[in-house]
Amino acid sequence: MTVQNIQSFVAGRWLDAGSQAREVKSAINGQVIGLAGGDLDVEAMLAHARTKGGPALRKMTFHQRAKMVKALALYLNERKSALYDISFATGATATDHMIDVDGGIGTMFVYASKGRVELPDDTILLDGEIERFGKGGTFVGQHVYTSLQGVAVHINAFNFPVWGMLEKLAQSLIAGVPSIVKPATATCQVTESCVRMMIESGLLPDGALQLVTGGLGDTLDRLAAQDVVSFTGSADTALKLRSNPNILRNSVRFSAEQDSLNASILGPDVQVGSEEFDLFIKEVHREMTVKAGQKCTAVRRIITPEGLVQPVIEALSARLAKTTIGDPKVEGVRMGAVVSGDQREDVLAKAAIIATEAERVYGGQDGLQVVGADAEAGAFVNPTLFHCADPDKAVKLHETEAFGPVSTIMPYRDLGHAIELANRGGGSLVASVITRDGAVAREVVQEAGAWHGRLYFNNAESMKDSTGHGSPMPHMVHGGPGRAGGGEELGGIRGVKHFMQRTAVQGSANLITAVGKRWVTGATEITKDAHPFTRQWGELELGETFNSPLRTITMDDIEHFAQFTGDTFYAHMDEDAAKRNPFFPDRVAHGYLLLSFAAGLFVEPNEGPVLANTGLENLSFQKPVTAGEAIKVRLTVKGKHPRNAEYAEVRWNVTITNQDDEQVAEYDLLTMVAH
Repeated sequence: MTVQNIQSFVAGRWLDAGSQAREVKSAINGQVIGLAGGDLDVEAMLAHARTKGGPALRKMTFHQRAKMVKALALYLNERKSALYDISFATGATATDHMIDVDGGIGTMFVYASKGRVELPDDTILLDGEIERFGKGGTFVGQHVYTSLQGVAVHINAFNFPVWGMLEKLAQSLIAGVPSIVKPATATCQVTESCVRMMIESGLLPDGALQLVTGGLGDTLDRLAAQDVVSFTGSADTALKLRSNPNILRNSVRFSAEQDSLNASILGPDVQVGSEEFDLFIKEVHREMTVKAGQKCTAVRRIITPEGLVQPVIEALSARLAKTTIGDPKVEGVRMGAVVSGDQREDVLAKAAIIATEAERVYGGQDGLQVVGADAEAGAFVNPTLFHCADPDKAVKLHETEAFGPVSTIMPYRDLGHAIELANRGGGSLVASVITRDGAVAREVVQEAGAWHGRLYFNNAESMKDSTGHGSPMPHMVHGGPGRAGGGEELGGIRGVKHFMQRTAVQGSANLITAVGKRWVTGATEITKDAHPFTRQWGELELGETFNSPLRTITMDDIEHFAQFTGDTFYAHMDEDAAKRNPFFPDRVAHGYLLLSFAAGLFVEPNEGPVLANTGLENLSFQKPVTAGEAIKVRLTVKGKHPRNAEYAEVRWNVTITNQDDEQVAEYDLLTMVAH
């Protein structure tokens, strides 16, 4: 068998494995299939990221970075079969490949989309609304996010050599921060193949992505305040890395996703034979066997009503018995090996610890049957199910994670007891509950939410669309407190912000307008001869303003609007009832009447570059308007956002004031305007 030279990509060059190379072995037969790692010039690697990759990425806008991420995803998607082929040696099945490879590529697509839709075509991201510090409105504050000017070091686990890299990389690239990827040695050949594809695509700026397939050397000793370490792996390794004196001294950001004793609770409302019962068994079985149980989100503790323990054991054991184990290339195999012989021994050792407090009710290596491979030579572990009759007295059960196809059933007396058991894991990435009862769901959220990064509820109503207990989605936060590491990944644009710095910016309204490219009330208003609706997107300036004449609101207007729309609410139609309302002095104009009249006051009716009204946001009413009062409108260009080659979005600030210049209402109007 040819031994692969698994290279690193550092400072723009591919480096061969050196004298200190580590062996990579097949999970199926234990043979050496590759050599990884070697001599690493850490200073050159960091300098390349900081002086080449970082500046190049920061020159790009969020939209340009998002387009780059999408192009990378498309490029990888066309070549993913090669990643499937090389993944078989890690013990992964075809289904496992899809979770890892397709899941990683899919995450890139999600971030590319969110980057275009939720972020500006700019290099500065505004956070929240303007804060005002004085009555005059001339001095204001705005929180902003900007790209960190260092490097993101991604230290990934062995179980997801593609997804683990791509989910972090998508976020850091969109944030404008270059990345150094350090995969686990056991599966680094898959990561190397994926990185090679991305480098060969030519889509990334020089220095935006580097790869270390061996040890990181003294990299952590050389990081500085602008750098980030995002780690996935064991709690022991996380503690060792985050305790590095240099990391502590320089306050280097360190995010960890680590050991997690995830729980799944069978709700107290579920009965044997119901759709929910069958769903519970299916979910637990999947989490025990997919990736041979090597998922940070896998179910480790199965929490079941006291009266349903035996039915759960029987149903789950029957399903496990139908799971064919062996070489994942063989047709019909549903579960492969754990990643290595060392990992197999670790799983078995942890299972032995669990066995001191629980009875084994299914599995064990004695009954292991393997298809198409040698059970001894390969890193195969039989799915193993334990039952702990008294989980209250157990200690090690709530502290020990066997990172493989091992799980423990334990009974609960009532929902409060179930929640207590779930929380005894000391913090997890996910806890799931199968229930139809909304009260159960609310109590779990209230009492268990603080201990779990994600709470997953499912039942017959949602099971067809549900994503699964063990599937973190890029839209939602992935991470957890306590034992789970206390870190966060994903979560949509929240994940991008982890690689950025939030800064409070204070200054005049004009300066804050210039910084954020969003007009701020109090900044200069620009008046032009032509109506702004007659001007194309590129011609409009921030602060360009149109002021309308006054229009008097009559009682006929109010009554006609009420009859025409059917909105005959008493405050508009009944004088005595309106006066009894503490908010109104008399019969008042409808809020939507004011909006309609406002549109009539500011609109330019002739055909022009304004193509469509696409939204109205942040509407608030400050003061009622009665018959005989008048209103006027100020329309100001607040923001400009590109969309495509034909048109772009303009955000207008609209304020309605009365004849005494008192503000009546305010909102943002969104329109599409031709280039």
